[in-house]
Amino acid sequence: MTDDRRMGVPLPRKTKPDKPIQTLTGLAVIPEDSSVPEARAGVPSTGADRVYEAIYQAVLERRLSPGERLREQELAEQFNVSRTLVRQALQRLAQEQVIELLHNRGARVPIPSLEDAGSVFDARRVVECEVARQLAGRLSAEQLQTLQDLATHETEADRQGEHALAIRLSGEFHQAMAQMHGNPVLSRWLNGLLPTTSLLMSRFKRQGGQVCVAHRHVDLIAALQKNPAAAGAEMRKHLNELEQSLTDPAAPRRQLRDVFQAYRDNPE
Repeated sequence: MTDDRRMGVPLPRKTKPDKPIQTLTGLAVIPEDSSVPEARAGVPSTGADRVYEAIYQAVLERRLSPGERLREQELAEQFNVSRTLVRQALQRLAQEQVIELLHNRGARVPIPSLEDAGSVFDARRVVECEVARQLAGRLSAEQLQTLQDLATHETEADRQGEHALAIRLSGEFHQAMAQMHGNPVLSRWLNGLLPTTSLLMSRFKRQGGQVCVAHRHVDLIAALQKNPAAAGAEMRKHLNELEQSLTDPAAPRRQLRDVFQAYRDNPE
């Protein structure tokens, strides 16, 4: 019995499911033993699901900014649902730490600190390096093509200035790998880490460059066709590069003479 089987982690099977899972971009992801949350797998079926999915994607795509308020009444009007359903969606998002619920102040998008980045990327390395290691050499031609299509579309979206789409495709690339692995717990963990990653990138990423350097995704696909060590190392390199792209924007330094000029000068 292999180490992976002793760990209780399901490996990709060689048989295909009856139907491919359609991602939000319409590209077919074919995980060969995956369990995908309903909101990730297709069109949400309830009002609460629709609100949940829209807010999740808006945070992930940086359409919502850190600290932005989410008012129940406005959301209810936007989605034509009751405030009760909005509240259900917000509570679920808060449990997953995608948003914050403030006592007597409603909901808002979190404002992560640069210190949070270390914890987030440490967790992503634990999850995604192991996913890459266990997928190495075990993906079907269809699965590899799915990853290649996501990387190609991401590059094209970024080239055309469609940054929200590029961000979504970047997240879907990482989600697709977790889905292909087949462990639903790892998929849920990654889904919870991606929105915080987007908020960190929104606040602290140095100007210029792609959100999730697409050439690294191409390199990952190549490494996945080699061996576990190569795949795990390439994923670690990719995540390290993302973390290192974050920097604390320095406040412009002011001279004390400028600060106290108003008090020093006497009006005539």
